[in-house]
Amino acid sequence: MVNSRAKGVGGELEAKRIFEAELGVSFKRDIEQYRAGDHGDLLCEDPDFPFVIEIKRRAGGGVDPKWWDQVCKAAKSVSKYPLLVWRVDRAKWHYRMPVQCIVSLGNELAGDIAEQYDWRYATETDDQDTAFMLIREVYAGA
Repeated sequence: MVNSRAKGVGGELEAKRIFEAELGVSFKRDIEQYRAGDHGDLLCEDPDFPFVIEIKRRAGGGVDPKWWDQVCKAAKSVSKYPLLVWRVDRAKWHYRMPVQCIVSLGNELAGDIAEQYDWRYATETDDQDTAFMLIREVYAGA
């Protein structure tokens, strides 16, 4: 348990540095994630940031479907988009977000963001430039 928690904290700090460098805004770890459910791992200093971010690291294997369910539940509770950021050791970070993020770039959607599209339809990339281009565009439209 100690090693998995240390790996998780290390992953959160690594991702935090990437997000700050790419977006030019500050993030902090959400320590409430350990005390209460439905929280992401990183909080943006800007309350209008449109994502709840869940960070995962593991030694091997692929994405665990429970991770996506976890971040979707947290995002719906605060009417934001889910963003799952994960990687296995010695590999690239992967970024998963709902297809709704891409669709919303060309459309002005009315209503609650958590109820527009089924978030089982998601897009994923391990290309950091592509991921942050999408994140920046969604953020700019928030």
